[in-house]
Amino acid sequence: MSILELKNVSLRLGGKRILNNLSLDVWEGHVHALIGPNGAGKSTTANLIMGLSGYTDFDGDVLFEGQSLRGLSIDERARRGITLAWQEPARFEGLTVRTFIQAAAKNNSENRVREVLDEVGLDPEKYIDRAVDKTLSGGERKRVELASILAMEPKLVLMDEPDSGIDVGALDRIFEALKFFTDRKTTVIMITHSLPVLRHAEHAFLLCCGKLVDQGSIDRIGYYFERKCIPCDHVDPEVQFKGLGIGD
Repeated sequence: MSILELKNVSLRLGGKRILNNLSLDVWEGHVHALIGPNGAGKSTTANLIMGLSGYTDFDGDVLFEGQSLRGLSIDERARRGITLAWQEPARFEGLTVRTFIQAAAKNNSENRVREVLDEVGLDPEKYIDRAVDKTLSGGERKRVELASILAMEPKLVLMDEPDSGIDVGALDRIFEALKFFTDRKTTVIMITHSLPVLRHAEHAFLLCCGKLVDQGSIDRIGYYFERKCIPCDHVDPEVQFKGLGIGD
């Protein structure tokens, strides 16, 4: 069963077409990966689904649980059960970890705050009264953000580059948290350039030049990381000349 559908979505930013008639069908309760070269439209897709400023004027439609998201604010989408984990988590001077997690939690009891901190590998005794600011490392802030998302109990989580700027230990905790999402039938879409991250998904979408060029099992779609190139019919001669290597 699909929880999210993108239907022939096209988007221009700064006069350039970023998404090109993109259609995706995201299965409920699974961990999906969205991969492709830089500029393929991966983060743009997540921003459009979340309804961020600058990403709402598009052609086509986005359906969540069969209902169009067009015209809905970020808050309205969040209330429907969609959330975005940022590539670079925000800092909130003066806001404690406890308050940050409780702000959007379905159950904002202190016991629940402590539970989700423990689930992402942060000792509640050490972190619950810490400020969400520069005193936390990038990995710690990502785990605090993930704890807050677990407390939200969303239906769909968009994770933009979950391995960006963090150490192996923090990344392992994020992978462990994926099990909590799948146990609760939460759908996850991970945007990634990383084969190790891809291996923690169940299904992958491969984008190039804002188009879906392939999708399927992790084993099959993972060949992109081996070849750093994919056969596709894009018409941008500059991109064809450069190739589709990771990091282009």
